Amino acid sequence: MRIQAAVAWEAGAPLSIEELDLDEPRDDEILVRLEAVGVCHTDDNARLGRLPVVFPIILGHEGAGVVERTGQAVAKVKPGDRVLFTPDYCGKCEQCLLGRTPYCDDQLAVTFTGTRPDGSPRAHANGKPVRASFFGQSSFATHSLVTERNIVPVAPDAPLAYLAGLTCGVQTGAGAILNAMPVGPGSRVAIWGTGAVGLAAVMAAKASGADEIVGIDRVQHRLKLAGELGATHTIDTTGRDLADVTAEVVKATRKGTDVALDTTGNPQMIMAAVESLATHGTASVITSSGAPVVLPPGSLLVKGRKLRGTMGGDIAPTVFIPRLLDLHRQGRFPVDRLVRNYPFNQVNTAIADSLSGATIKPVLTFG
Repeated sequence: MRIQAAVAWEAGAPLSIEELDLDEPRDDEILVRLEAVGVCHTDDNARLGRLPVVFPIILGHEGAGVVERTGQAVAKVKPGDRVLFTPDYCGKCEQCLLGRTPYCDDQLAVTFTGTRPDGSPRAHANGKPVRASFFGQSSFATHSLVTERNIVPVAPDAPLAYLAGLTCGVQTGAGAILNAMPVGPGSRVAIWGTGAVGLAAVMAAKASGADEIVGIDRVQHRLKLAGELGATHTIDTTGRDLADVTAEVVKATRKGTDVALDTTGNPQMIMAAVESLATHGTASVITSSGAPVVLPPGSLLVKGRKLRGTMGGDIAPTVFIPRLLDLHRQGRFPVDRLVRNYPFNQVNTAIADSLSGATIKPVLTFG
């Protein structure tokens, strides 16, 4: 069928909205008409060639829409059902079978190759293949092909224009707090970086009953929103020495934090997060700049601290996303506060606004 999609033709070029041919769904595939799709920094890193993608490719990995057709082997949904897309995984390796799908043994291939497992493309432009399976979905398009593995059915009245932002960065921040680390009533938490991922962590910490929640950033409107969403203390790092910031975190949380989440990937920030931990505290990194973190072993040893990595919130998306949806329905996870909608033809503007910090969570809408 003919679709419109935002195509990355080569590394560094702006996305170009083009008409393409999308395959009919195979037996295990589901054709979905997109209503909305979130914009994530990962999309831009792929566009710039910083990730192992092959061009041309359709990006987008936080889709939401309505099922139009299903293959013969599909039983999970039917035409007319509304769904959110999640990152795909192989479903066969040990990590997938244990429910730890962000750690899938074939993660790089499934996420970035942009083709089906058998190597075939899902889309063509004038007969030439275009990779249309980024994160198993390539949802910067009017229609996508997905599978039962990477969809979550939602209610008929679900506000997809807001909920499309849930399924990558937001679930990562929330999952780190609700699933990966020991946050509960009375916990003291610091969130280093309050973009979409960090603000999701703030909301999750509040929903968990944390006693102290510190938001740390250099963008004033993000810090203001962090305070509105549950942060009990906010710290502006602009022009400040990180040692002073660390001391303020320790003071605000009475001897340091039980949990620190770094969303920046900045090695200095990661070191500061560790130094702000209380005895037996845990710090987690969820992204990386690629630069090494130089940490004296004594920073961990003397107080029994831990530094760990957390991929994708440490969650099984098809189990965890319904949990976030329940919190949203209860008014305890107001993800819509993070979102600004853009029409699909403004995809490059939405990406630019995300990178500049002007918009916390851009979500493209169709129609």
